[in-house]
This record gives sequence, C-alpha cells and structure tokens, in this order.
Amino acid sequence: MPFLTIFSAPKPFTDPHVAIIQRNAIRSWLHLGDEVEVLLVGDEPGLSQVATELGVRQLPQVQRNEQGTPLVSSIFDLARQASQSPLLAYLNADILAMPDLVSAAQQVAEHEDRFLIIGQRWDLDVRQELDFDHGWPERLRLDVQKSGALHRPAGSDYFIFPKALYTEMPGFAIGRAGWDNWTIYHARRSEWAVVDATASVMIVHQSHDYSHLPGGKAHYNLDESQKNMDIGGGIAHMYTVLEANRCLVNGSVRPVPLTLPRLLRQVELRLAGDSGKPQGIRRTLWRRVRRLRRKVVRLSLEQTLPAGSEG
Repeated sequence: MPFLTIFSAPKPFTDPHVAIIQRNAIRSWLHLGDEVEVLLVGDEPGLSQVATELGVRQLPQVQRNEQGTPLVSSIFDLARQASQSPLLAYLNADILAMPDLVSAAQQVAEHEDRFLIIGQRWDLDVRQELDFDHGWPERLRLDVQKSGALHRPAGSDYFIFPKALYTEMPGFAIGRAGWDNWTIYHARRSEWAVVDATASVMIVHQSHDYSHLPGGKAHYNLDESQKNMDIGGGIAHMYTVLEANRCLVNGSVRPVPLTLPRLLRQVELRLAGDSGKPQGIRRTLWRRVRRLRRKVVRLSLEQTLPAGSEG
C-alpha cells in the first residue's frame, strides 16, 4: 500500500509548452518510488492520452462551476475516495517534486496527527522534456542552483495532509487565486500543525505565461479569483507560508522562528482586522507595514541560494 497519494488537476495539454512542463511534473512524481501513487483529476483535452501513456489513473468525473472550471472540493473528494494511502498531497500540475517531498511527509507524520505541510517553491524556466534517468534529482538541483529563484511566501503550490482532513471545502475554482490561502487559514483556525517545509523540500515550479486563462490574464485578475476570495472569507483569511506555526528542519518539526517578515505579517493581519478592510489611520498603517514586509521579503529572496535539501 502506498504511503502518499499525489493528485492534481492538470490544464489542457493543447499548448505545447504547458504540455511539456505538465508531462515533466507528472513523470517526476512517478519517479518518487513505490510509496507514492499518482492520480490525475479531470477530463481536460489531452489528459486521457497522457494518463494512458504514463500509466496514471485518471478521475474524469469532476464537478465544475458555471464557467466550466473544476471545483477544488470535487478534486479533493475524488482523490480521497480513490486513494489507497493515509496521506494526500495536492500539487499544481507544473511542479517538479523530488524524493525530499516524501521524506518530509514521513517525518511530519511521525510528529503530528493533524497537519498541513506547505512551503515556498523555486522558479525555473524549463523549455524541454527532462531526463529522469539515474541521478535526475541531483541534476535538477544543479539547474536550480544555476538558474532558479526562490518564490515569495505568497505562492503555495503543494499541500500535504492526512486523508481525513479537508472533507468539507467551499466551492472554490481551481487554478484561481484565494483557495490555497484559505486552505492555510482553515488549518490554522482548526489548530492543526501548519508546517513550513521550505528548508527541507525543494519543489520546482516550471515557469509559464497565462495564455491558458481567459483573456491571457494572470489568475489573480480574474472574476473567479475574486469569488474565491469572497467565499473564503475575504482578505483577512488569505494566509500564506508566513502563517505557518511549525517548520521542518533536519527532520525535526519545530516552532517557526520569529523572523522580521513573519513579525511584520502578524502586525499587518492585526491592523487588517477580521474584515480585512481597515479604515482611517489603521488603513494607512496597514499599507505601510504591507509595503515594508514586501520589501523585506524581496531583499531576503535576493540573498537566498539553494543549498540542497536542507538549509
């Protein structure tokens, strides 16, 4: 029986570059060993052919919203019902994963019963199909060290959690902003361990444009993203990696250190209040703290270099 089920809802495989990076991602998951099973949710164009070619189980009967976008709740439910493992991991379909993802899941599961594992990604421009022969994780790490960049904490591209969690979710649209932030908020509100595994897991986002979205707009500019934020409770519930209350370092789950970005983020949330819409002097202070926090994060990212699976 597998220990971890990775599931995802890929985009259509009609765009040549999107097709390449999604095939790369799926193949990386398939190379994580017998402890991992992979499920692909949806019936987007080209998905059934890729699933058949790569020998991956497809779950096509996903529910959609009025715009035809798959619902996160349905994606999670289908994966839960089909999974044979105690842990689930949702990964965006452009994310390359390496064996440290599985190790992190095992290490956290030894320490915690109810948890959510998240972390920052590394961005890398990938234009060709990757070679997954022996030694591929080491080659990928070298590529990231040479040409990659650590993404800001606002991006969340993977979520690892026990199968019994997230059984009820609002009607979020996948691939739009907001649902991933709510996922972190819900875990914190539920008093689960929210584990930042950035120091122990290198996941790689293969960069792409937004031509696959309506009007070619970035996902956070779409009406469906605003709806996601609204049903998720508004900006006050849009949590990020900075809201993690644990971290995974050298195989140990620890309280997160109070760094300057985390401190500024706490002040920002307090100023925003429950509504997320401060007024008057609180709004002025909130905007100043927000700008300062983003500047501090940007400076810290510029000084960050990949150093293997721990750092």
